[in-house]
Amino acid sequence: MRFDIITLFPEMFAPFLESGVTRRAYASGQVAVHLWNPRDYAQGNYRRVDDRPFGGGPGMVMLAEPLQHCLDAIRAARVAEQAQETAQPAPLVLFSPIGATLKHAAVADWAGSQGAVLLCGRYEGIDQRFIDTHVTHQISLGDFVLSGGELAAMVLLDSIARLQPGVLNDEGSFQQDSFNPALDGLLDCPHYTRPEQWNGQEVPAALLSGHHAQIERWRRDQRLRITAAHRPELIVQARSQGLLNAKDEAYLAKIASPL
Repeated sequence: MRFDIITLFPEMFAPFLESGVTRRAYASGQVAVHLWNPRDYAQGNYRRVDDRPFGGGPGMVMLAEPLQHCLDAIRAARVAEQAQETAQPAPLVLFSPIGATLKHAAVADWAGSQGAVLLCGRYEGIDQRFIDTHVTHQISLGDFVLSGGELAAMVLLDSIARLQPGVLNDEGSFQQDSFNPALDGLLDCPHYTRPEQWNGQEVPAALLSGHHAQIERWRRDQRLRITAAHRPELIVQARSQGLLNAKDEAYLAKIASPL
């Protein structure tokens, strides 16, 4: 899996790629990351990559030409790596407010892909002509604006890398993540560790019972409770998909009752 990242600030990625459990994915080459600075493909002594917007207004706009030259170099490198000229161009992802909000299902799809080119915008944006010509996917992290796409690219990479085999210490741990189909798309339950008493608070008795079925029922109930309280639409979704059983519905009815 190969990700080529177009960024004016490649230095931002060095600590990210070398830190945390996901560094295993990058160090092993399971997720190969190549950084490309469009300034290296800009013309003139100043290597200019931006200019004022037509029509006036604040800020600057990233120029299409350096991005085009940078993308051409990326595509040539990918073709050389694949040793075949007939390879389809990799998807080009732009992080943008108009993109679909990133969710687990999309992350899982990208985690099983061959990778993509990630375009990290800066300033007021990118010349729309380059977007119209080359961008195949747009992704948003939510209804807010960042100073650039670098952090969004790191979020996508991290979420993908942790799903790769052997990256996490426990092979199945990501299946217990919130939103995972293994949990029927519900939020995760609370977790506790030693000591059994801390600051006057005790670990729930069910977790100390040693009774597997009791522990799993407690965890399921807690997932239902937390999801119903904070993301009720996920309960509706799970119900519509037939993922809630009679015990689930009984518990939901119990916590919904004022009595």
